[in-house]
Amino acid sequence: MNTLVNDWMDNLLTGIGMPLYLAAFIRMFIFLIVATLLSYLSNLIIRKLIVSTLTTIIKKSKTRIDDIFLERKVFNRLSHFAPAFVIFFLAPLVFEDYPAIIKLLRNGSYLYMILIGSLVADSFINAMHEVYISLPISKNRPITGYVQVVKIVVYFIAIILIISTVFDKSPTKLLTALGTAAAVLILVFKDTILGFIASIQLSANKMVKPGDWISMPDHNADGTVIEISLNTIKVQNWDKTITTVPTYALISESFYNWKGMEESGGRRIKRSVIIDMKSIKFCTPEMIKKFKKIQILRDIIENKEKELDEHNKKYEIDNSVLVNGRRMTNIGVFRAYITSYLHNHPKINNEMTSMVRQLQPTDKGLPLQIYVFSNDKRWIEYEKIQSDIFDHILAVAPEFDLRVFQNPSGYDVVRLLDSLPDRLKN
Repeated sequence: MNTLVNDWMDNLLTGIGMPLYLAAFIRMFIFLIVATLLSYLSNLIIRKLIVSTLTTIIKKSKTRIDDIFLERKVFNRLSHFAPAFVIFFLAPLVFEDYPAIIKLLRNGSYLYMILIGSLVADSFINAMHEVYISLPISKNRPITGYVQVVKIVVYFIAIILIISTVFDKSPTKLLTALGTAAAVLILVFKDTILGFIASIQLSANKMVKPGDWISMPDHNADGTVIEISLNTIKVQNWDKTITTVPTYALISESFYNWKGMEESGGRRIKRSVIIDMKSIKFCTPEMIKKFKKIQILRDIIENKEKELDEHNKKYEIDNSVLVNGRRMTNIGVFRAYITSYLHNHPKINNEMTSMVRQLQPTDKGLPLQIYVFSNDKRWIEYEKIQSDIFDHILAVAPEFDLRVFQNPSGYDVVRLLDSLPDRLKN
């Protein structure tokens, strides 16, 4: 076909008296101008008519999906194929007598189409990812890692095709050659491979997703996950710093995900007050009389008194000796008071576990642990609730003749010295 067109053009030019060598040059020059104009017009027509028309239609539509493809410039990049196709197919016609130039132009057009194709694929993948992000399921199953893997595959194929075109080698032979270097590639892309596997496990097992609060002390990460990519996970800490954690670290190491707490009915308060065991004692009648004046303890103490009296009478206990029978202790009354106080606290979720318990005594004293759940899970409010509770417990402990343990300070030493007689000070 190209030969027939060129022969016809040569005959036309030589028919008007032009020498054959000049006719061939003029023919090539004319076809070159025509090919350039066709290449320009094809790009202009597609960009101005087809893409513009599509843009108008998409903007009028109510769906958001086509707008995303327009914003990602999928259609604009597709239009760049037109001039490349024109040059690819017209090169043999224009430069029929110059095979080297034909090969150069066709290879150049082919390389350009590969590049445009990879860019179109990239835009298409980004658009599809954005469409997926707009779906509710994306909140629980992020696919950023998968998207990055697909992009790597696309660009890998593009690079193989480009290399095979430049060096005039078969892509199959190139892939075979790369197989011998697989060990090196695995070593180079170790993090990427591990990240890809980790992304699959994290997504399949619903271990973490953007928006989750996670803690990884070994990586100084304690905050909200803002991005999950193939190789890294970005965590915005509470001090607004950003910690980058390798994706595979969440599989190979342990981490805390506080999502369960956030979705539950409360946030746990688990803290202890250490009581000086030397201050623990049986309640005297005066102490019991005093405790009855505490509103939330009145009914508890009266019921307890009745229970103890009945028990001691039943077994004919000699009350003149304190160790005989059953008696109330200040630590027991204090524990009952805290339990009742927490039960009536408006910020405590009584639907969840709530208890005040004694832990194993230590050389510092008897730990009295408060184990409850606040009904407000916001960090600042949670800390306020916890602080208010322990402010009250620490302040009220002396009312039960109990002392909270604290290591001696310089102030305690000074007081001790001041209490000594003058003759001992010297």
